[in-house]
Amino acid sequence: MKQTLFTIITNEQIATNVWRMQLAGDTSDILPGQFVNIRIEGQFLRRPISVCDAQDGILTIIYKVVGVGTKAMSYLLAEQKVDMLTGLGTGYNIVNAGENPLLVGGGVGVPPMYMLARQLREMSKTVRVILGFNTKDEVFYEEEFRALGCDVTVTTVDGSHGIKGFVTNALNGQQSYYYTCGPLPMIKALIQAAGTHGEVSMEERMGCGFGACMGCTIQTTQGPKRVCKEGPVFAASELLL
Repeated sequence: MKQTLFTIITNEQIATNVWRMQLAGDTSDILPGQFVNIRIEGQFLRRPISVCDAQDGILTIIYKVVGVGTKAMSYLLAEQKVDMLTGLGTGYNIVNAGENPLLVGGGVGVPPMYMLARQLREMSKTVRVILGFNTKDEVFYEEEFRALGCDVTVTTVDGSHGIKGFVTNALNGQQSYYYTCGPLPMIKALIQAAGTHGEVSMEERMGCGFGACMGCTIQTTQGPKRVCKEGPVFAASELLL
């Protein structure tokens, strides 16, 4: 864990209630699947936000405006300083990927898939990506994944964009390994359909963000584990869902 100041480069809306913030600062030692904890003026608790990308001193985060804290974040302007804790949590293990990994993101679970996809493509892996949303207005980063050279499929619940239905409707069973992040019902359905040969990033409400308060503890086959410390990424086989 590292505390540092970042400078906002851009902060813009990219879909319904979804914003992307790019910041300049120390991005060393940030891994795919990790998160940052952001200090927001006037708020007691920091806000944990997953890392979308971190490269060459540029940090990209994507967040959904759902409450007072993230609403305040959407008002932040270029050149403002942001106090962050970085390098938090356990990220994805890219060594497990095999030659044809599958990445599945649902809603605000899409962002952590991007840095992972970029690094897998840099390793010359054949990467398939499934992005799940409720409706067309919520879709984001479809073209950004394509620009990496990924095979991208989008699903929407109402069928307004891509395949109608859920991410499981787009599975073909040909992946060497899978990585996923998204809402719990999606994760449960994916594990049931694709098995446990993969890694899951769990979305859980956090307090401190670095393991002290135990507020984000979940049950696993190896006993209680903290999403912010031992996670957010877990082997699918160890989750008790």
